[in-house]
Amino acid sequence: MAADWQEDMLGAEFESTVLQVPAVDGAAQRATLIRYLPQSPRRSPGGHAVLYVHGWSDYFFNTELAGFWHRQGVAFYALDLHHHGRSLQEGEPAGYVTDLRQYDDEISLALDLIREENGCAETNITLMGHSTGGLVASLWAAEHPGRLRALVLNSPWLEMHGSALVRRAAGAVLEPLSRLKPEAEIKLPVRGFYYRSISRTAEGEWDLDPKLRPPESFPVRAGWLSAIWDGQAKVAKGLNLEVPVLVMSSTRSMNGPVWHEDMKNTDVVLDIRTMTERAVRLGRSVTIEQVQDALHDVFLSRADVRQDAYARLQRWAQVYMLQGGKTEHPARPPQPA
Repeated sequence: MAADWQEDMLGAEFESTVLQVPAVDGAAQRATLIRYLPQSPRRSPGGHAVLYVHGWSDYFFNTELAGFWHRQGVAFYALDLHHHGRSLQEGEPAGYVTDLRQYDDEISLALDLIREENGCAETNITLMGHSTGGLVASLWAAEHPGRLRALVLNSPWLEMHGSALVRRAAGAVLEPLSRLKPEAEIKLPVRGFYYRSISRTAEGEWDLDPKLRPPESFPVRAGWLSAIWDGQAKVAKGLNLEVPVLVMSSTRSMNGPVWHEDMKNTDVVLDIRTMTERAVRLGRSVTIEQVQDALHDVFLSRADVRQDAYARLQRWAQVYMLQGGKTEHPARPPQPA
C-alpha cells in the first residue's frame, strides 16, 4: 500500500499522508494519518505500534505523547478522522457523522498501513482514543476482534452525564428530528471552559490551532448526537472485548455556568462516575487509572499531573502491551498440602 508522506504541520519529525476512504454516498472522503519519525533510532521491539484517535472538535497536536511512546520502543501514529482537523475541508459539516461505524474504514486502512510499514502482526498494534475517539475506538475493537494488542482510553465518552436514563429519555425526544433532519443543529449552552483550561492563550500551556480545535466546539447536529447515543447504548450492553483495556481519567468532574479556578484541575467535559461505571462493561480485563488533578484530556494536564499519568501508562504498557500480557514473574498457584 503506497502512501505519499509529506512533512506535517508539527514540524520536521512528523509526517502525514491523506487516506481516501469511501463515504456513505459513495464519494471519497479524506482522513489524515500522522507518523512520528524522530532523529533518534526507532527501537520498536517486536514491531509494536500505537494509533491514536482524537476527540470530537479536535485534532492531533500532542507531540509529548508521541515522544513518550517512542521512548517505550513503540512506533507512534495518529489519525485525524474525516471532517476533523487536518482532514476537514471547506464546506464540509465539521465533525459530522450519522453512525460511528462511518469511521471504521479509515481506522482499518490506517492500521493496515501501520502494519505494513512496521512489519508487525495486527496483534502488536494498540488503539488509543480520547473522549469521543475513545468511544469510537472501543466500538471498532468490538467489531474487529483479533486485530489489536490492547486498547488505551483517555477519558472516553462512554455514557451521558447522570445515567443511561438521561440518554434514553433525550434520545426518545431527539429520534424524530435525527431521522427527518439529521443535520439540524441542536442549541446547547456554549461555555468554552475546557479550551480555556488547555490553551496557552488562557489558563493552559498548549499551542492550539483555533481553526482545527475551535474554542467553542463544532455545532451539535441531531444525527451526530443520535450516533453517539447509539454507540453508548452498545457499550451499556457490554462489548465483551478480549484485549486488555486501560481507562484513564481525572478523579473528579466539574460542570457549571461560570468559570472556577478548580476547572484547571478537573474534567469539565464528562461525568467521571458514569464513565467508570460503563468502563467495566467494555471487557473482561479492564484497568482503571484515575489521575489526581487531571483535565479531561489527562495528557494535557499540568506537568506534574502528566508525569503521574505517564508513569501509570508506562507501568500498564509494560505488562499488557510489551510483555505479551504476562508479568515477568507470574504468580504460582497454591500447592496442595
